[in-house]
Amino acid sequence: MLEEILRQVQAGNLSVSEAKENLATYENLGFAKVDHHRKNRQGFPEVVYGEGKTKEQIICIIQAIRSKGQNVLVTRISKEKANYVLREYPEFSYNETAQILFWKKKTSKNDSYQGYIAIVCAGTSDLRVAEEAAVTAEALGSEVRRFYDVGVAGIHRLFDNIEQIQQATVSVVVAGMEGALPSVVGGLVSHPVIAVPTSVGYGANFNGLSALLTMLNSCASGISVVNIDNGFGAAYNAVLIDHLVKGDKSE
Repeated sequence: MLEEILRQVQAGNLSVSEAKENLATYENLGFAKVDHHRKNRQGFPEVVYGEGKTKEQIICIIQAIRSKGQNVLVTRISKEKANYVLREYPEFSYNETAQILFWKKKTSKNDSYQGYIAIVCAGTSDLRVAEEAAVTAEALGSEVRRFYDVGVAGIHRLFDNIEQIQQATVSVVVAGMEGALPSVVGGLVSHPVIAVPTSVGYGANFNGLSALLTMLNSCASGISVVNIDNGFGAAYNAVLIDHLVKGDKSE
């Protein structure tokens, strides 16, 4: 990137001030410093956490990201704030269940790679977290297949879908209550499993703590665990794994 900018300056296609702007690692908006070089370091642009930000602040951050031609992903954004943004950017997509607003540039699909991420969800009450994971993975460029309401209380529902889950590159498994589902899936697949405990459950669930401890103490190998209700974090890790495999397959 640096060499290309210097070549453009040398050729007269870029002014010194424009070059300095392109080389700046972040943009200071006063209330936020937008990290424009995140994509260069990690492969994806900075993700905006919508909770706690005003709709005006979210718009300003989106404008800064869009000015660099980068994809936009806003998590934990309410319907009210999303509608405000959509009036300015009607081309964006909003998923109310996931509370995610996003826009991404159209890219050519790599037909040589047929891999996908399996999003496995124990119950309907866990859908908000499962959809946060699913939509995040899709917004970051991965293929997703959803396997919902397949919890261990009716384990035959999981077995009816297990062959498709086994063929995934990586699985994100979302569960509340006692959080047993990732252990079961982990014992049936040969790929990484990312477990997501949810805060769904009765009093002794302790707002997801019981599910978190179950997943951390899983006897199945190959399971990693993210924080309670953190569908975004699970999906981000799953996409990194998926992209590594995609790179190997495309060589």
